[in-house]
Amino acid sequence: MFIKSASMTKFGASLKSAHELAYEAVVSALQKAEMKIKDVDLIVSGYIDFTKTGERNRHFSAMLSSILKTNVPIICTPTACCSGGVTMFTANKIGNNAEKGNKIITDNISNINKELAKNNEYNNILVVGAEKLTSTSNAAITDEILMGADMVWEQSEGLIFPAQNALLAQQHMLKYGTTQEDLALIALKNHNNANLNPNARFFEKKLNKDDFNNNIKNPMIASPLRLLDCSVNVDGAAACILSNDKTDIEIVGSAFATDALPLFERELLTNFKATRIAAEKAYNEAGITALEVDFAELHDAFTITELVSYEDLGFCAEGKGGEFIKSSAANLSGKLPINTSGGLKAKGHPLSATGVAQIVEIVEQFREQAGINNGRNIKNFSDNKMKYAIAQNIGGAGGSVTVHVLKNNKN
Repeated sequence: MFIKSASMTKFGASLKSAHELAYEAVVSALQKAEMKIKDVDLIVSGYIDFTKTGERNRHFSAMLSSILKTNVPIICTPTACCSGGVTMFTANKIGNNAEKGNKIITDNISNINKELAKNNEYNNILVVGAEKLTSTSNAAITDEILMGADMVWEQSEGLIFPAQNALLAQQHMLKYGTTQEDLALIALKNHNNANLNPNARFFEKKLNKDDFNNNIKNPMIASPLRLLDCSVNVDGAAACILSNDKTDIEIVGSAFATDALPLFERELLTNFKATRIAAEKAYNEAGITALEVDFAELHDAFTITELVSYEDLGFCAEGKGGEFIKSSAANLSGKLPINTSGGLKAKGHPLSATGVAQIVEIVEQFREQAGINNGRNIKNFSDNKMKYAIAQNIGGAGGSVTVHVLKNNKN
């Protein structure tokens, strides 16, 4: 499918509810596409039904129907932090199946009549992700998010996600010599990028190297991960409109892979197998290799997550993630800019909106509309050919992963 438009709200603390944020993002996307809600044939949404955020609504589909004044099918795909990526995967597969026949339908849409997907009626599909996380305490949200981990082996032991990713970092450091300084470079890069992004939580809040060495500003959370190694919980929403009508941006690869929920069942404790599987499938579908990717939005819920993703996505050899970030290749002016939006680390991580917001950044970069007066455009920093980009979204500690390859048909 092709992307007509993409839009997002500012990420941060908001007085608006999740459905109000969703409405804001959707209206903006429709306006950019010069469409009305009646032109949309299907909606795929991402939203997690938390109980401690003040939202307390487990019927987000009907909520969207109410605020958008539509009666089209609305599918909700809660898949922990990967919900946004799964909405994209689901929408793209349904849209393609409308053309190619009902060959691939995920379990996430088993609640609708699968025969509908055989009809060519889903020409324009609205994808939206939204989340409200700042209306309660960090402790309450941490407890809610922990429901994305195994109940017996992880939740009951208090193995929250910073601790799970700290185990990943420890193993990577032991095996490959990765350092805390390598991780700090990732955080610094992403904060520098967010400094140029008016929609980012840390817009115009630039950090420096001294901040990372300050034990008061940057305390240890779960060794070796410090506060600035962790993404920030925010409120926000993002939306995009997919269509079978040709545009300048095409989804040429879309893949979704999973892995065992508890860490002790994993084959790898230094990397994410699901990312490797999804990446291989997405690259094959797109007909490209990792060497042809020009920039990427990666799931940096923690700095170690971004570092191992360099390896899992084929941007560098296994164990060489530290060398890759030290080479400056991932900077805005580098050969392969990573997380030009600021990433989850500094743009913010509103869970279900995250995967869709990654697509927004890629669309804005392709169309040279990133930042104030287009000041965050990669083209301003290098002669990057800007033909292929990927978005990687992770649920939990690598239990669910989506990888999407987008192509700029103008280049």
